[in-house]
Amino acid sequence: MKIENTIEDLHKMLKSGEVTSKELVQESLEKSHLVEEKCNAFVTILDDAKEGEVTDNLLSGIPYGVKDNYSTKGILTTGSSNTLKDYVPFFTATAVENLTKNGAVFVNKTALDEFGMGGTGTTCHTGVVRNPWDLKRMCAGSSSGSAAAVAAGVYPFALGSDTGDSIRKPAAFCGIVGYKPTYGMISRYGLFPFASSLDTCGCLTRSVKDAAIVVDAMKGIDDKDQTSWDSSNIHLYESIDGKVKGKKLCYIKEITDLNNYPDATEELKEHLNNFYHTLDIVKSLGIDVEGVSIDQKLLNAIPSVYVCLSCAEATSNMSNLTGIVFGPRGSGKNVTEMMKDHRTKGFSPLIKRRFVIGSYILQKENQEKYFINAQRVRRLIVDKMNELFQKYDGLIMPVSTGGAPYLDGSKDEITKSNTSVLEEHLQIGNFGGFPSITIPNGFVSKMPVGINITGKCYDDVNVLNMAYALESAMPYKNQIAKIKEGEDE
Repeated sequence: MKIENTIEDLHKMLKSGEVTSKELVQESLEKSHLVEEKCNAFVTILDDAKEGEVTDNLLSGIPYGVKDNYSTKGILTTGSSNTLKDYVPFFTATAVENLTKNGAVFVNKTALDEFGMGGTGTTCHTGVVRNPWDLKRMCAGSSSGSAAAVAAGVYPFALGSDTGDSIRKPAAFCGIVGYKPTYGMISRYGLFPFASSLDTCGCLTRSVKDAAIVVDAMKGIDDKDQTSWDSSNIHLYESIDGKVKGKKLCYIKEITDLNNYPDATEELKEHLNNFYHTLDIVKSLGIDVEGVSIDQKLLNAIPSVYVCLSCAEATSNMSNLTGIVFGPRGSGKNVTEMMKDHRTKGFSPLIKRRFVIGSYILQKENQEKYFINAQRVRRLIVDKMNELFQKYDGLIMPVSTGGAPYLDGSKDEITKSNTSVLEEHLQIGNFGGFPSITIPNGFVSKMPVGINITGKCYDDVNVLNMAYALESAMPYKNQIAKIKEGEDE
């Protein structure tokens, strides 16, 4: 199918007349239904989507997917929650509007963990999202539907949002590229808020240059989002040249040292060995790579800091989900009973746990011990990273402990283990608002795994360029998972 090409290639094909936008949209819709049947990746498929005009803009006439926590005027936008299962907004998110102005055509709304608050793709109100590489495995979350769709070749890109790793980990598990730009580069207006100080709009693609093209079109200062900033002097796609000789990257030894995992599985061993092999490739490109040490106590605090801050902010942000103003009305004798009924029946167990934690943290008597202390530790972590970025151009790390886990027996719970930091270290990128990109790094146990590069704020060009150089030295660009017809595995 032609739709399985990259944005760069599709644009050339559209301009030459080899394919039309109408044909691409139709192919994308047909494949949407196939992938929905197998992977359950979508909330809404827009079968009446129309082709776009082909211009010199690289995105013109090309279909894509929108994560269902981006507001889309007149089109169902649920956040994958039963509390908004019938919600149709009256406005469109700025990021989506910007893509429309650039000629892109969105053809479906992708499923996600409820309100972006999960990491498995199992808490969507439409059901579990399955990994196209192996339908028995998860995609991670929360941008699970977007990751599955891009990996399966439904279109060359889809929108995601990233509060802890929600773009970058699904990208790793699905063998694609996930890019979270510097905080505020893309307006969050119209994105359902989870944790406002951490939330970042971004995209999932199958190549680094495609990610640059998409974010170039999405970004820009917006008077509706006071955290957005003027990036008009930054041209991501045009700036990628693959010239990286003399750059410096570091990795955190405490997280990547196999000796720190006495009960390591064979998969974890293979994954870390794969990481060090890739570092050799990085060095062959002329990039210096060094291991650095960070206080283990500080590293161990990362998951807890994330839980404290994200749950507290989520509890505040979602206090408007009462069932009174919008959403299905709860039953009861008074407003309090109606709200209680709505929230009890509407939210999944994971969301309820997060709200309970967040409410506890925000209680006056607990704020100093939990919320304010978490903010202090966040600052210590960010300061340490900024100190490293004075010497290094970026941090390069493996994503997770290996390939995608099996769905059977998995639980989306807030847990802690001796591999928690390896699983959760991408949260550093959200703590500091740093640009961060995951690219494919081969396979472990026949499942794709990823490697991540994170850099200092506003240095997106440098981060993307190093990722592009590494991608070019490996054979995983534009890889597509093939879902076999008529089979369940």
